[in-house]
Amino acid sequence: MLAYGELVAFDRMAADARLAPDLRRRAVLSEMAGREITNYCRLADRLTELGADPEEAMRPYVQAVSDYHAQTEPADWLEGLAKAYVGDNIADDFTREVAAVLAGPDRDLILDVLHDSRHADFAADELRAAIAADPRVANRLSMWSRRLVGEGISQALRVAAERPSLAELLAIGGTDFQALLKRLTSAHTARMGAVGLNN
Repeated sequence: MLAYGELVAFDRMAADARLAPDLRRRAVLSEMAGREITNYCRLADRLTELGADPEEAMRPYVQAVSDYHAQTEPADWLEGLAKAYVGDNIADDFTREVAAVLAGPDRDLILDVLHDSRHADFAADELRAAIAADPRVANRLSMWSRRLVGEGISQALRVAAERPSLAELLAIGGTDFQALLKRLTSAHTARMGAVGLNN
């Protein structure tokens, strides 16, 4: 799931870089896209070490991730930043929950891949600056962010229903799915407030 997410993140960031209002921002996003493909390669290599074919291992997650992105196509630079900030962080929070029940080497690899917060920090700084320059954008981006969260949770529930092994893995760690959704929502609310968006 994470490997496919990293592959898609590379594609998305490379495309979003073209929406950047200047070359500096375009270069920053392009550099971040490069890190995403490096992360994908690390995860694909680990899947291969475990005896799995990375393409086959990712296939069950393709439709849900593709549907999420199809339903949340940003219309402009700020919506793209909000999607990166909101959507990517919720996905990362969920993946950390899964990683917590894995054995050392796999858990450590996942946490290392998720550790780099430069993209989220960049998006947060850009959103704060945009809201400071024009406070009216906050309402539009708040509504957009609520849509992102709703679609993200919908797809997460779909994946859990379609992949019983994932739900079983979380259950092994004693994770209650309703409590998990509450933690994800609480973290999202805090992030929204941190950039000046209401929930």
